[in-house]
Amino acid sequence: MGNSGISVVTGAFGYTGRYIARRLLDEGETVRTLTRTAPSASPFSDRIDRRPRNFDDISEVAESLRGAHTLYNTYWVRFARGYLNHELAVRNTRNLVDAAVSAGVQRIVHISITNADAASPLPYFQGKGLVEDYIRSSGLSYSIVRPTVIFGREDVLINNIAWFLRRFPVFLVAGSGDYPIQPVFVDDVARLAVESSRAADNVTLDAVSPEVFTFKELLNEVRRITGGRARLMHAPPSLAAAAARLMGLALRDVVLTRDEIDGLMAGHLVSSDPPTGETRLTDWLRENRQALGARYTSELSRNYR
Repeated sequence: MGNSGISVVTGAFGYTGRYIARRLLDEGETVRTLTRTAPSASPFSDRIDRRPRNFDDISEVAESLRGAHTLYNTYWVRFARGYLNHELAVRNTRNLVDAAVSAGVQRIVHISITNADAASPLPYFQGKGLVEDYIRSSGLSYSIVRPTVIFGREDVLINNIAWFLRRFPVFLVAGSGDYPIQPVFVDDVARLAVESSRAADNVTLDAVSPEVFTFKELLNEVRRITGGRARLMHAPPSLAAAAARLMGLALRDVVLTRDEIDGLMAGHLVSSDPPTGETRLTDWLRENRQALGARYTSELSRNYR
């Protein structure tokens, strides 16, 4: 299926969305976005048609999608905050899908997560699974791209791990640290999203890198490459979560939630499928070791305030 006309990217000035938008622009596509973020930090904001993101008004969203061939959806919430939670994120995404159907969009490319499951006890993975099921039943042609932990220059998790390892004498590891993690580069996710949009059939694929680590191995690699000095100490998950909450209070941020710890320890951030990403985290760490962890990146400042 070849693309023509307009591509819409939700959050084209955000993290994953900006990489998708940049690839589309580089290929000569016309790009429109639905966003609540001011585009001032984006180097290509003047090349993108910006529309407000109001999920409560399906007809308004449908009008914003009118004329688009493909919708790339990166919208989601990392954790519940105030009125914003995963239940609302599911409802908002369903409204977006309904608007896409109404507007005559031909294909949706949805950024999900590995091991999404509508029956999961973890709200993040459950919500992603519910959305996947809704897309499959919508009648739209679709690609569902399922990354693990995404790393890149605008990343929060890997950057802040490096920041803690650089500045503190101790880093608490929940449990044994022997659970697997398979981070994937953000531009590999964008490439897979754009390539899969042109497939003839419906596609569900994991976006995963060639390298799999245990979480403890990942910490040691980040610490070694960036010159971190923290000693790794193992703690019960409840204690590690409590320490993360305390650090969050000090930093006025949410560092890590208990659900995120449980998802990591359950092995949800790894795939049994062959690697689809090309960039190796260890190579990227070496190339970015000076900047990585140089300053703390606040999730709340970036996405909630």
